[in-house]
Amino acid sequence: MHAHYDAIVIGTGQAGPSLAVRLAGAGRTVAIVERKRFGGTCVNNGCMPTKALVASAYAAHVASRAAEYGVVIEGPVRVDMKQVKARKDAIVQRAAANIEKWLSGTERVTVVRGHARFESPTSVRVGDDVLEAKQIFVNVGGRAAVPGIPGLAEVDYLTNSTIMDVDVVPEHLVVLGGSYIGLEIAQVFRRFGAKVTVVEKADRLIAREDADVSAGVADILRNEGIAIETGAECMALEKRGARIALKLDCKGKGYEVAGSHLFLALGRVPNTGDLGLDQAGVAVDERGFITVDDELRTNVAGIWALGDCNGRGAFTHTAYNDYEVVADNLLLGEKRTIAKRLPAYALFTDPPLGRVGMTDGEVRRSGRKALVGMRPMTRVGRAVEKGETQGFMKITVDAESKAILGAAILGVGGDEAIHAVLDTMTADAPYTTLRHAVHIHPTVAELLPTLLGELQPLD
Repeated sequence: MHAHYDAIVIGTGQAGPSLAVRLAGAGRTVAIVERKRFGGTCVNNGCMPTKALVASAYAAHVASRAAEYGVVIEGPVRVDMKQVKARKDAIVQRAAANIEKWLSGTERVTVVRGHARFESPTSVRVGDDVLEAKQIFVNVGGRAAVPGIPGLAEVDYLTNSTIMDVDVVPEHLVVLGGSYIGLEIAQVFRRFGAKVTVVEKADRLIAREDADVSAGVADILRNEGIAIETGAECMALEKRGARIALKLDCKGKGYEVAGSHLFLALGRVPNTGDLGLDQAGVAVDERGFITVDDELRTNVAGIWALGDCNGRGAFTHTAYNDYEVVADNLLLGEKRTIAKRLPAYALFTDPPLGRVGMTDGEVRRSGRKALVGMRPMTRVGRAVEKGETQGFMKITVDAESKAILGAAILGVGGDEAIHAVLDTMTADAPYTTLRHAVHIHPTVAELLPTLLGELQPLD
């Protein structure tokens, strides 16, 4: 079959479906191609299932602390992993089915199942069919990186995809990678009852963050009994019967960690290697990410790349913003770009970390004269009332322009409270705007104006 459309969307992650439906609503015929599961990483093995597991783990954690709140639970708290998995699976299946139903039921949208490969700048092949369009949008996402660690090929391991199939509590889960995905999974399974060890190559966890944030997160995890090994530059794996041994010999310190399960959380790679991009002349960088400009256009006219595969953001919210930028520019004639998009994200441990803007390290390297306000969560009323006082909050501002440069809220509600800072920064408002806001009591966000009233020079 040879079919012609106004547009082709490859992939049904966060950006693709919304773009397809909006283009169809503008009167264009659209083919959207999906080779596996509708919804991409976020729905199937990223945000939704992971946060469903986080919710179950939180319930187990609170139940185990019930006596602190004057609540009596007879007998020990027990986790039914099969039920945990069933709950998670139901959430995922419902979301994926809704996306497929939405697309299939939208007028002028044709859903095509299969693996799309470019044959030219205006055509892709899906099985025996060739689809043609003057506009093609690539939204193929990414997958877990599997680096060349000695011995890895001889042992069984889990990634963010395959760990979603686990329906038992591991006896000892070894997590390779002390960054966002690895730490969330580590805490989840620790709260389910597993022994957990996190092994990180860098000298501290989440090394892109400031040292105080890394230390705060490490303290939270260690307080729950998670072992953390950092500075693990030299690793080798070995199968020992039913167990997996991770041998570490770094800087003269030789030791090993033996576990029942191994989870790899060592970064992500884009799903671009089998798209036939060379047939269309689409450029990629040295890591395989599709090169785009600030309006998400590739080097080939009529082809755009959105979401994780373009290397301009690794989050669901940045992918959705990619869709908004492209759609508004195409359909409304706007000139939106991602050039000023603020870096904002969260680490969904409990308590979570909400982050926006520059780290203090980045501020120092910029040479700016800056001020910082900081407060431990032990001095935040809402945290004290909830019995969750781990972490701290800080905001850094430019001493001369009064612009907010960045913020970190590691603590209960940090993933929500950070948006007060993000919105102020998005509005290009000075920190005094937030400083003079009247926030609701008792909340975590109510302390943000207080922090901005206690600014001190950044060392």
